[in-house]
Amino acid sequence: MRVSMSLPSHDWTLCGPAARQAEEDGFDSVQSNELKYDPFAPLAFAALATERVQLVTSVAIAFPRSPMIVANQSWDLHKHSKGRFVIGLGSQVKAHNERRFSTPWIAPAARLGEYVESLRAIFRCWEHGEKLNYKGKYYNFTLMTPEFSPPAQGLPLPPVAMAAVGPLMLKTAARVSDSVRLHSFATRKYLEEVVRPLLSAELAAAGKSWDGFEVTGGGFIATGPDEAAVREQAEKVRYRVAFYGSTPAYRPVFDLHGLSDLGVKLTEMSKQGAWNKMAAEVSDEVLDLFVARATYEGLPEAIAKRYGGIVDTVSIDFAAGTSAATRRGVIEAVQAIPGTFKGFEGQTG
Repeated sequence: MRVSMSLPSHDWTLCGPAARQAEEDGFDSVQSNELKYDPFAPLAFAALATERVQLVTSVAIAFPRSPMIVANQSWDLHKHSKGRFVIGLGSQVKAHNERRFSTPWIAPAARLGEYVESLRAIFRCWEHGEKLNYKGKYYNFTLMTPEFSPPAQGLPLPPVAMAAVGPLMLKTAARVSDSVRLHSFATRKYLEEVVRPLLSAELAAAGKSWDGFEVTGGGFIATGPDEAAVREQAEKVRYRVAFYGSTPAYRPVFDLHGLSDLGVKLTEMSKQGAWNKMAAEVSDEVLDLFVARATYEGLPEAIAKRYGGIVDTVSIDFAAGTSAATRRGVIEAVQAIPGTFKGFEGQTG
């Protein structure tokens, strides 16, 4: 199993040192999230400070950005990291596209599939000199002049990861991307009974295998040096479960566990602005469906139980002050958990 960590995107001066430390600790990748801050810029600092770890946007919201803009940003990050950049893209939900980004909400799965295809067409144009002639239903790219073409890099084209929750997006991710980044609002039962079968069938239809396709996320991790720290982290997860559970688009996860009424209640509470009361609706029994929680000593076992055999990469953020020996010990133990993903090496789009 592979292990990732999140960069301190709120402060660019911290991103390079944090990435360097992550590399020394043995992390496989570092990621930059798009919540309050831009997901691309922190990775530039991480790229210049490291030599081995992969750099991943987790995830950049696609539709408000033209694929050409994302292609340029990705090309630069891939170049300066010497081929270590992975483009993580997500659609976000309708309300945020329309009301936060003022972006039309149109056929998200089909549109994101074209988005990835058009990125690959742009990359092939730049790297191999292929004529840019992508014509889809939602995106069209047919103009590229020498003045605007960056030079070839002599590297495999940047892998693309897609965030996916529902069946259509999961199928699209398996068909067109190199990796699927599962939403944290997921349970093992949901991954085993819904996600994996959908991905497996679509990968087979596309002539792809699990060896070259990465599955990331699909739940939460709550950990720390002692039980008090674990409880504190678990309470933060309880709120996240309530927050995500209030989104109707994520309701199928609750439905699978017979928790539809909880989802409806959380949605109503969100409409009333009762955000600070929602977490209390999530019982310990429900919480444990979504999270692997244990002290550092027991974390590898908890991760193996929650994610083993169904996920290739998990994200662990250690508390400040955790010793290097502890970090490395946990990371090595988690990396020893068997997985099917062998890597993106040699993929050229």
